[in-house]
Amino acid sequence: MKFTLKDYQADAVAEVLSNLADARDFYHRTKPRVSSFALTATTGAGKTVMAAAVIEALFNGNDELDFAPDPTAVVLWFSDDPSLNEQTRFRLLQASDQIGYPNLIVVEHPFQAEKFKPGKVYFLNTSKLSKTSLLTRGHRDEENHFPGMALDSGPDLRTYTIWETIANTIEDPNLTLYMVLDEAHRGMGISKSAKDKPTIVKRLINGHADIPPVPVVWGISATVERFEVAMKTAEVSSSRMTLPRVGVDPKRVQESGLLKDDIVLDFPNESGVFDTVLLRRATRKIRESTEAWAEYNAEQEDAHPVVPLMVLQSPNTPDPKMLCQALDVIFAEWPELPSDAVANVFGERSTQQYGPWNVPYIAPERVQDARHIRILLAKDAISTGWDCPRAEVMVSFRPAKDATHITQLLGRMVRTPLARRIPGNEKLNSVECILPFFDRTTATEVIDALMSASEDLPEPDDERRVLIGAEEMLPNPSISEAVWEALEAIPSQSVPKKAAKPIKRLTALAQALSRDGLLADAGKQAHGHLHGVLDGFAARFKSAMEDAYNDVLTMEGGTVTGHRLSGERENLAFSEQADDRAIQDSYRAAGRVLTPDVSRTYVDHLAPEDDGADDDGLRDAYIKVAAVAKVPGVREHLDEAADQLAQKWLDAHRVQIKALSDERQQVYNEIRAMSTSPQRIGITRPVNRLEETKKLDKDGNEVAIETRLKHLLSDAAGMFPIGSLNGWERDVLDAEMARPGTLAWYRNPGRASQDSLGVAYRDAGDTWRSVRPDLMFFTEHDDAVKVSIIDPHGHHLADALPKLRGLADFVKAYGSEFHRVEAVAKIGDTLRVLDLTDELVREAVMKANSAKALYEGSTAQDYK
Repeated sequence: MKFTLKDYQADAVAEVLSNLADARDFYHRTKPRVSSFALTATTGAGKTVMAAAVIEALFNGNDELDFAPDPTAVVLWFSDDPSLNEQTRFRLLQASDQIGYPNLIVVEHPFQAEKFKPGKVYFLNTSKLSKTSLLTRGHRDEENHFPGMALDSGPDLRTYTIWETIANTIEDPNLTLYMVLDEAHRGMGISKSAKDKPTIVKRLINGHADIPPVPVVWGISATVERFEVAMKTAEVSSSRMTLPRVGVDPKRVQESGLLKDDIVLDFPNESGVFDTVLLRRATRKIRESTEAWAEYNAEQEDAHPVVPLMVLQSPNTPDPKMLCQALDVIFAEWPELPSDAVANVFGERSTQQYGPWNVPYIAPERVQDARHIRILLAKDAISTGWDCPRAEVMVSFRPAKDATHITQLLGRMVRTPLARRIPGNEKLNSVECILPFFDRTTATEVIDALMSASEDLPEPDDERRVLIGAEEMLPNPSISEAVWEALEAIPSQSVPKKAAKPIKRLTALAQALSRDGLLADAGKQAHGHLHGVLDGFAARFKSAMEDAYNDVLTMEGGTVTGHRLSGERENLAFSEQADDRAIQDSYRAAGRVLTPDVSRTYVDHLAPEDDGADDDGLRDAYIKVAAVAKVPGVREHLDEAADQLAQKWLDAHRVQIKALSDERQQVYNEIRAMSTSPQRIGITRPVNRLEETKKLDKDGNEVAIETRLKHLLSDAAGMFPIGSLNGWERDVLDAEMARPGTLAWYRNPGRASQDSLGVAYRDAGDTWRSVRPDLMFFTEHDDAVKVSIIDPHGHHLADALPKLRGLADFVKAYGSEFHRVEAVAKIGDTLRVLDLTDELVREAVMKANSAKALYEGSTAQDYK
């Protein structure tokens, strides 16, 4: 793969491959069984990237997942839209370094083959299987036969119809057809009017006439429930096995940084016609976004700079005068905008003329890469599967009743442009939507749609916010540099990976250090270190090594002899010398223990080419590698050594890594997190934050949200809104700020961003999570700035005790770097506090059965 999979993507790929392996086994049994399953992942999760990794493994195997290649594999990628297929083909090429153009074949006239070939992905869409298609004419199916054609006539007198190609592929015992049903909820004909007549997709899945059913159906969709309903409607439940669903947790997707964190809504607060006023505001926003991205691109020296886009959404029947006026306003507000910077993605697929403005058509899938396009005219959701991460601002001219259409288009705009969060910069991690024809009441329909699960937008999550009239908070000029340095110096923690592999982590670190010029020949050094570890291990366990060596060289077997007269059986053992093929098989098995890379380089270490090693020496090296992998405990020993070296290098290059670009620092943060235990990571200084400054009172009047001084980020007056804090959290804030020596405070972001302090903990299901303490305070103490964590957290919540335990472990590791670390909860009308810097308190937390009991008992004190 050209991309490093996010951990949730790697987990999903492993589950999909497991299902496909089972499906293949079920189909090739004496009594074949056909099967189906679905992969469900929220919008923006990278379903095509996951599919690319699966297809790579199907064709070429995956040593890391211990998945052997399937030489019989043929993939049929099916959707109802040829443009969606083309976009998918392009994305597969982008993501995979093992799947090239020759492996990706678009099935279109004139296509003729007796059967599909293994190791290929064939793209087919619904219209290619219709009765009017040149690919199907002559197919022997009287019900759907093309009028006027003889039943035995081929398409243009060709030898095979596409249906016959599919049938021949399925019936070949040396082939396995895996059908990927892309956006599986579409094309299934599940409406009432379609139940009497099977749709093309149903006919393909179930088989018909002399066409057998597809062996394996893998549905990919953001809405798996509709796929499952469709499969039941296709009446396959009795004959087709349903394998376990593969689902991706939307919270893990949001944490990954692939999706924008905030959606900001603007609308008029008074009645009247304000479309041009708000359009000018939107144009200023896209100009500001352009400048912000240009500044960020220059800082990071990015080879692929982000050029933001504004989408202007019109009604389905646009008024030419309205669009002409809109373009007049945009160009008046942005005079340096080139005349060719505007395009449309209307269904008419043609150039549109609005007064003096000539607006050409552009295919939706081309918009992302056509960076000269800065203003895009659109109507509805544009097209299924289209995404445009560089779209930062949307102005919708749709009337207030069209909340659904607005959210559909916003669903195409939620991906982050760089597939990662911009550290500490909420403005660059958000998308803005301006609604000239909505008021606050009607805008709630959009908010409700945004915060509910749908096909078009990711499922709601605590980390995603919908903000109304948000204002930008910038670094507070009254805060001293010493406070900022104190923030950057404190530790945060990564969330451990469920199946971390230390050797892979060390290899990734070595590649990163070499790429950034921080450690020359790091890969060679890493493998050299591991070779030394294996040499030492082999010497230490010499006897076990000799036994394993002999085990590789011999094949043990048994002979059973039955004596007819006596009725007795005689069991005899025998051994045979292993041949080169058996030795290679043992060596490949060693690769699953030591990793293929370490196995390969260890052979070179044992039989260096420059030493003139002959074939016998090379054979002996393969045997030794296979043997050492058989000695119990070798992988654990190697993993420990890999972890130690990785940690040594991370510590040694910590300062140099901090000086790298955001993108490269993110790489190292991900490498740190490739561990089964929490790892220390740093906190990035925030650049800005978006906060609501107004709310509605009980009478529906707009009032200002309360503010406080001395927050690290503030408005021009030095104030920060505290609308996200409840009553007793505000009491804690005021009490802490009143203490002598308190210099500043920080509302810790509740999302997995680099400007947020995170503490790892295990939840009730033993899954690693991250708690983000609410408040941090900066105090002058012993002529230095010290940081305190004060976390008001409800004791009644199910995760209260696991989070307390995570904080206790965090303080045990890093407590000396903080002034105070306290957890506060309200018991009745009294605030109670647990001082986690006290060892006795931490011990009580680890032994407790109830968070409430901890706060009520003698372990806690009244908060003063």
